[in-house]
Amino acid sequence: MVGLTHRRAVLRDNSRILWRRQVKVEPLKIGDPLRIWRHLDVDGQSPWFRSMGRNKKSVTIDLKTKEGRSLVRKLVDKSDVLIENFKPGTMEKWGMGPDDLYTTNPTLIYTRVSGYGQTGPYSPRPGYASVCEGMGGFRHVNGHPGDPPVRPNISLGDSLAGVHAALGTVMALLARDRLKGVARARRTGQVVDVAIYEAVLNMMEGAVPEFDRLGEVRIGSLGLYNVVRR
Repeated sequence: MVGLTHRRAVLRDNSRILWRRQVKVEPLKIGDPLRIWRHLDVDGQSPWFRSMGRNKKSVTIDLKTKEGRSLVRKLVDKSDVLIENFKPGTMEKWGMGPDDLYTTNPTLIYTRVSGYGQTGPYSPRPGYASVCEGMGGFRHVNGHPGDPPVRPNISLGDSLAGVHAALGTVMALLARDRLKGVARARRTGQVVDVAIYEAVLNMMEGAVPEFDRLGEVRIGSLGLYNVVRR
């Protein structure tokens, strides 16, 4: 698996169970910005990055150069999965969109994570969890009636998008295996398109239909249908 990812909205590959080899491509100089985010360890590196990046091999490549993109394509041509979380259109601009890569690796699973997906009116916008949590409805339910929305100090939207990306990738791999040997299947790989705001919306449970049909408003942290026993 090749990861052209940065920061948080990515698969949390903390095991070699699914992929025998995982190669994370990072930019020159500091690498993934997550390496120096938040609290730093005694060696100047983020413990958070160590948790997110364990069991991966890392390589620094300048994707803005033709030589760098050529090196990445050699990696991708030998890979089962590519995952990227650049702003939509960036990979196509570099000549590494799905149609480009499928010419040399038709079995590739191409997983994409972005704020609002690869299509639609909001697709060109950069998207972070802090914004997409509001778009998906989480900020609304995480607060009391009459008070401003509340954001937890963790990027839930990014983590949810990573879970959806992992599930979609595994399903695509299973579908690829089923297509092996089918004469009419010219391309067994497929694109997995994950939007952060959709991943958040998917966990809203009954909040949306209950408001739409019944006018129910948020109740904060109250659990009206839960009974806690000690």
